[in-house]
Amino acid sequence: MAPRNLINLENVSLNYGKGAVLDAVSLGLAEGARIGVVGRNGGGKSSLIKIMGGSETPNDGRVSVSGGTQLGSLSQIDQADPKATVREIVMGDQLDHEWATNARAREVLTGLFGGFSEEILTRQMGPLSGGERRRVALAKLLISDLDVLLLDEPTNHLDVEAVTWLAAHLKSRRGMALVVVTHDRWFLDEVSDRTWEVIDGKVEEYEGGYSAFVLAKAERMRQSTVEDQKRNMLIRKELAWLRRGAPARTSKPKFRIDAANELIENEPPPRNNVELLAFANARLGKTVYELHNATIHVGDRDLFRHLDWNVGPGDRIGIAGVNGAGKTTLLKVLTAQLKVSAGKLVTGTTVKPAFLSQHLEELNPKWRVLEAIEHIATHVEIGKGKSLSASQLGERLGFGSDAQWTPVGDLSGGERRRLQLTRLLMGGPNVLILDEPTNDFDVETLAALEDLLDSFGGTLLVVSHDRYFLERVCDTFVGVMGDGGLRGLPGGLDQYLKLRSEQPAEPTAFTQSGSDSDAHSKPDLSAAEKRELQKDQQRVERSIAKLDTQIKEILGDMEKFSSDFDKISDLNDALQPLIAEKDALEEKWMELSSQLD
Repeated sequence: MAPRNLINLENVSLNYGKGAVLDAVSLGLAEGARIGVVGRNGGGKSSLIKIMGGSETPNDGRVSVSGGTQLGSLSQIDQADPKATVREIVMGDQLDHEWATNARAREVLTGLFGGFSEEILTRQMGPLSGGERRRVALAKLLISDLDVLLLDEPTNHLDVEAVTWLAAHLKSRRGMALVVVTHDRWFLDEVSDRTWEVIDGKVEEYEGGYSAFVLAKAERMRQSTVEDQKRNMLIRKELAWLRRGAPARTSKPKFRIDAANELIENEPPPRNNVELLAFANARLGKTVYELHNATIHVGDRDLFRHLDWNVGPGDRIGIAGVNGAGKTTLLKVLTAQLKVSAGKLVTGTTVKPAFLSQHLEELNPKWRVLEAIEHIATHVEIGKGKSLSASQLGERLGFGSDAQWTPVGDLSGGERRRLQLTRLLMGGPNVLILDEPTNDFDVETLAALEDLLDSFGGTLLVVSHDRYFLERVCDTFVGVMGDGGLRGLPGGLDQYLKLRSEQPAEPTAFTQSGSDSDAHSKPDLSAAEKRELQKDQQRVERSIAKLDTQIKEILGDMEKFSSDFDKISDLNDALQPLIAEKDALEEKWMELSSQLD
């Protein structure tokens, strides 16, 4: 007997006035179904699950939900009362003895927050970061008994460990139907057994998770004579990656596996490491970055002690570690935004780095996208005698011919991030340092970025919580384990997760301000000590205010001299140290605030 449908969409259409987002879509969500949703940003993925969840009404068509169906959506508590506590949001009106003995509540809170304590539950929502609020929202849903769970980008702000835990937990809830929109392709492979692609207002359905979806889509493309050639090439690149080893992760392709294997067998490796290494040596020489007996100190913490690390030409290194462990700080040291407290950093004389940070670059909002790219260069060499124009590179990263004339001020956060990356690449760097590069990117843009990085012959350093992306573009891995050093990971991210599971439990973002056990061991501050800390905090605040004034002045000058590239370059050189100093002061302020609390 086939499982009954819990949600049905019949000829559903949605239009925001700029063309159909969804056009006469009909589909059903059955009991226990596991659906991953992919598609371009703005293509209708989030709108689809909002309609399924009842928070958005279609212009046409009918949505029906089976009687008695308990449905939960991740976006339902995004606007939580800032004065509400974690306990009130997650537990609702449950009595203490009800949730205190709830095994699932303990599992969820431990998995997401690293513990199950009164300190976690009494924190208010207002001061929480975006990542912490996302974990609270997830916890609220995961402790509930639901028939349908709709998740829109559930892995945003979660580190590799939390994403791994979430995937395992969702797999254990087999009776619950799941629909998940995410750009995290590893997560899609883990939790879904069917894929919906939202494309041109329609929803196309495929068997299996993301890897199976790529194979099936490639098979459809091979049989079609009208598919777009560029998109076809990106799928072939993904096939090359799957051939390299990813199919071992999934046993779920239920379509014609023989045809899929034939497709994979005919694909070349995604990149020729020998060619890339030779090209990198020609541009970089033998030295890139070397840390000798280095100590890196932030606030009152030694993040790294007596660190020896060599980054060579052509290395493609993925850096894993929990939030706050020091990954971004390490990248800033390599790019001379921060200095080592002891020891030495040696940088090769021919090194020309580009650093994509988590903070968006300030750009003239009146510039067109193409103008912003051409302010860096009109052409860039990508190796093997090939070059790309500013327009071609913009198109490779999702800015089509029409989008290239969009004012920068009209771009979304994800589009601005793509523009920032495009500008960096136009500078022709030979060392590319990427800190969380996949934020706000859809899977098609990620595939295009990976394709582009396959052609990059220099050194690549990547910090990311996107496991698929890390494994796709990097050859070696290191772990920031929180013990003052770097750990080589010949076994990749699986080895990192195993090592982390063997470490003793550490304070999480929710408990760093002081757990119950800390409260008993930490002595109370005297009145004099508190006054001194408050004075320090005020001094830091004044310093931050001065830096803000300087930064605003430089940004104003950058807008004033927007057509003078040399002047813009000089101003940017002056701006970056100020931003780094402000980041360090803000961390210091947080530490002082924590001590006062």
